[in-house]
Amino acid sequence: MKKKLFTAIIILGISISYAAHAQTNPKSTIFPTGTTLFGDIPYANDTLKKHLLDIYLPPVKKASYPLIIWIHGGAWMLNDKYADMGYMTQTLKAFADSGYAVASIDYRYSTTAVFPAQIRDCNQAIEFLYDNADKYSLDKNRIALIGFSAGGHLASLLTLSNNNNVKAFYPDKQKPKFKIKLCLDFYGPSDFTTLKGNDSPDPKSPITLLLGATVANRPDLAKTASPVTYIDKNDPPFLIVQGEKDESVNPAQSVSLSARLKQAGVQNELIIVPGAPHYGVMFDAEYIRKSIFSYLNAYMQ
Repeated sequence: MKKKLFTAIIILGISISYAAHAQTNPKSTIFPTGTTLFGDIPYANDTLKKHLLDIYLPPVKKASYPLIIWIHGGAWMLNDKYADMGYMTQTLKAFADSGYAVASIDYRYSTTAVFPAQIRDCNQAIEFLYDNADKYSLDKNRIALIGFSAGGHLASLLTLSNNNNVKAFYPDKQKPKFKIKLCLDFYGPSDFTTLKGNDSPDPKSPITLLLGATVANRPDLAKTASPVTYIDKNDPPFLIVQGEKDESVNPAQSVSLSARLKQAGVQNELIIVPGAPHYGVMFDAEYIRKSIFSYLNAYMQ
């Protein structure tokens, strides 16, 4: 009797713990029942709120899961690790149903720390996941990135610079050990020298706040922050998704990225979503999901 009571108390404790976790995570209900959540994990050995990440493990238990790392958008100065999930619900469910773990990361705003703080944070978060892969049942040799808008920029920049040694992009100036297998770039800026709004005189424009200077005053920094700078033949494949009517990131950014990758011999596909704005449910379409999983099946196995 005592043993049964003890077991019941343990089960109740676990249930309460998970319920409390779910309440503090506004997107946990998007994922299938049985998803395991590790929430608000500090990845930088400090107490900064922007140095946290969440891990979602699929309901079907395995020794390890291939990992998709979610990098949110918000002009490098807005939103958090839950952003963009609300209009990509079917894609997130498909990730879990297909046995992929998802880790969503936060990074410092440009209003707090200028570039390259954001890419340093992303590198540090992924290195943390790589180093702790066994603890969280992750396959450290199968890592893909997915990013949206500013997050698409960071995902592309991290992927393309990964086989370089850009010391300024790493918090300890040491090249990380992880490798990226695939980048899923949703309407991320690729070249600050041609990005819409780069000539704005407003000191509070997103680009100026990110770089800490205008593109005209710091063309060198604009080049350093541009993903296209790092393209070479050894880069992993890209799936690039862009809205035809994007009012924030001019579609030419994605067209140019795709063309430059092709010129370098890097496998990529560009999807221009007819009539689509900068973000929203039009990007959660089944035909886009089919392309996503075509790339995942080809390059994450």
